[in-house]
Amino acid sequence: MVSGEREDPIKLHKEGNTLYETDKYEEAAEKFLRSSELYEKKNNFFDASNMLFKAGECSFMLKDYDTAIERFNKAAEIAFQKGFDRFAVSALEYILDSYKALKKETSVEAKELVKKIGKVKKKLASQLF
Repeated sequence: MVSGEREDPIKLHKEGNTLYETDKYEEAAEKFLRSSELYEKKNNFFDASNMLFKAGECSFMLKDYDTAIERFNKAAEIAFQKGFDRFAVSALEYILDSYKALKKETSVEAKELVKKIGKVKKKLASQLF
């Protein structure tokens, strides 16, 4: 980056998507994480959460499930705080997939996660009518 030039979260987001589509997951994750930070500074919490989610997907594709769990957790945390519950559930489901990949689907954490997902889905379903 040229001195004095501002980083653009949208540009980083697009670069991350291009890298992801070409299976360059480590590089994509870096772009998504930086984009998330910039979006958060601009109070764009949905995109900040989305970029963390995308970084989590990169870690998942790299089979780095522990890092994926951390990133999906942070994405869900932001989403829940800002009322993006449907999006947060997607992150929680990816965490559950990560636990399964780690052969920890019967762990206390995984069981609690299943309960939380069910509770949120029930709440969301009740809001439809």
